[in-house]
Amino acid sequence: MKFGVPELIIILVIVLLIFGAGKLPQVGSSLGKAIHSFRRGMAGEEDSEKPGDKPGDKPATTATKS
Repeated sequence: MKFGVPELIIILVIVLLIFGAGKLPQVGSSLGKAIHSFRRGMAGEEDSEKPGDKPGDKPATTATKS
């Protein structure tokens, strides 16, 4: 099944009606991140974050004044 230009225009109009023009960039960004993450997972790559980069991995330091 191939999509031509008329079909793509109809799909775009429906998406604009559902999400609105303001949220469309956010939806596109979220979709792009999800696809990128899925491809990384399928390729078997692990997260590129270092263990020290996560907030839970850093030791909590508190300064107290007396």
